[in-house]
Amino acid sequence: MVKHASKRRKTSKGDKEVQPLGTNPLTDEASKDDEERRLESMLFGTKFTPRGKDGFVSSLGEGEDGVVEGGQGMNNLLDADLFFVDDGVGTASQVGSNSNSEDEDEQNSGAESDSSESSVGSSSQPQPVVANSLLKSRKAPAWVDASDPPLVSLAAPRLRKLRDAPTEVSLSGREYETRLRRQYERINPEPSWATKARKTQREAVEGDDEAEESGVRDLLSSTAGILAPSNRKTRAGVVLPTGTLAIERLRDANQATQGSGSGEVKALAFHPSERVPVLCVGTADRRIRLYNIDGHTSPLLKTIHIPSLPLTSQSSATFHPLGSSILLTGPRPFFYTHDLQSGVTLKHARGLWGTTFNSINDTTPGRVRKRGRRGDSGGDETGGGGNGEGMEITAFSPHTGEMLAVAGRGGYVHLVDWKSGAGQVVGSLKCGGGGGGVRAIWWAPESCSPNVLGGKGANNPERRHLAVLSGDAEVYLWDVGERRCVRRWKDEGGFRGAGKIMAGSAAGNSGGWLAVGSNTGFVNVYGSDSFADPNTSTTTFSASAFGSNPKPIKTIGNLTTSISTLRFNHDSQIMAMASQEKKDAMRLIHLPSMTSFANWPTSSTPLGHVTAVDFSARSEYLAIGNTRGRVLLYHLRDYGVGS
Repeated sequence: MVKHASKRRKTSKGDKEVQPLGTNPLTDEASKDDEERRLESMLFGTKFTPRGKDGFVSSLGEGEDGVVEGGQGMNNLLDADLFFVDDGVGTASQVGSNSNSEDEDEQNSGAESDSSESSVGSSSQPQPVVANSLLKSRKAPAWVDASDPPLVSLAAPRLRKLRDAPTEVSLSGREYETRLRRQYERINPEPSWATKARKTQREAVEGDDEAEESGVRDLLSSTAGILAPSNRKTRAGVVLPTGTLAIERLRDANQATQGSGSGEVKALAFHPSERVPVLCVGTADRRIRLYNIDGHTSPLLKTIHIPSLPLTSQSSATFHPLGSSILLTGPRPFFYTHDLQSGVTLKHARGLWGTTFNSINDTTPGRVRKRGRRGDSGGDETGGGGNGEGMEITAFSPHTGEMLAVAGRGGYVHLVDWKSGAGQVVGSLKCGGGGGGVRAIWWAPESCSPNVLGGKGANNPERRHLAVLSGDAEVYLWDVGERRCVRRWKDEGGFRGAGKIMAGSAAGNSGGWLAVGSNTGFVNVYGSDSFADPNTSTTTFSASAFGSNPKPIKTIGNLTTSISTLRFNHDSQIMAMASQEKKDAMRLIHLPSMTSFANWPTSSTPLGHVTAVDFSARSEYLAIGNTRGRVLLYHLRDYGVGS
């Protein structure tokens, strides 16, 4: 009897289908319930992962912090092992033969013929695969270790745990490495610090990408220069470290005019607004030059020549607090004003709008005036000193600049009403009877704290108290509204003729600073208690406490010659002090710690004899003038880039 060929048995829908590779019930993680997982974690010490709501557990899922867990297994695979390019060759015939064989099986499901076997056999034959041209283009490895086996057998009992299916008997070298790493991560999970570090690194990379994209977007949507991009970094919360300052030297601010023989720099002043990057430079040739500070070329904007007014002090060129004009003063009874909007420079030949200081001071009956020098006519001429006083030291009241304080002769400080436009001298303050004269004036800050000078006017934008330093190293605190001296004390270690310069700042967490420099090179830094008003303070102070001299927080002795320059930056974290008498005699002080920055200046910093120093409105730039006529420009990187 002829034995027919064995019939092909059709599997029913209820029969169990063949499991694909990696889904064996013995090793499939998705088929295990929570109890089995808990037992495995107790026996093998692995991390217990509960079964998900949908019945599947992903080994590459994200943790609570959004960090991928268990996803390190494929880090060492090449791109050729993970991806391939479907070029479409041979796929149409293969799909057509497979679909025809399936249709033929459905039509002849109950027939027993050899044609069905042949059709199934033909469809099951492997199709030729065209090699990928991209994989062929990969360069061959430069060196292959002959000791590395191409295949690793899994017959050993200790390697059976690496199998994904019981039928696996060998693995390639790279797949074997991947399985070992996966098994190691199961036994020794990744520590939390490594997970956090990877998350931080990923966020930093994403942040840099976003910043780069926003930078390109801002550049394309702005008409500003490419070399001076706008500062996107917030500068409100800048905290400078102690000991080291991130400082970078730029091209000199007045490089465009250094060959003009302008002489030494007398005055430096940045525009009070951070939106106007303009630097005013006054030199010994009686010229005022305005530069556009962009951190690169700093082009010259305008030159103002005032041949009749020599510039002698650092306050000879001063911006109005509103930034609308520049006040130009010197050792003459007249002054100039330059309007920035119209570009017009006006000369006020009769002093402060026709009022001379001597006519106010000489009110004592029977006092005989000394005859002036030849050519003087009561101060009404434009040259010489005459009977009028000079205006070398001046200071606008902050914020609105409604009042101007001018240091006169014999210890007088004159108050000028600048707001009304009439420019009348509305009052004068007399500081002692010594021969030291007035060396510095500063408008003391208002504060919400009642124990700080100006507490009554905390809501008033104008400061109504004035601090005056005399040549005898005495500090006078005046109530401008009442024309009354509310406090007087002597600088520690000061003596007759020792007082040289004073500077103050209303910023900072401590309520403000007051620094006094002497001719011995010492700088005493005081806190806000040094300008506290006993009449407006609600804090308990004894009369002797206000009558005695305040104690300085720190006495800085880095310099050994007479102090000529003191300047605070906008947030009172840096104080610049310099002496003109000695070369390279300048230091930057970190005020929170009262220590100097050790990394600047260096032995190669070309400071020379420093004559003037100023910070920009937001401390992005530091300008330093010297006797050689150069204006050194530095960039403080902690405060970002100026706009």
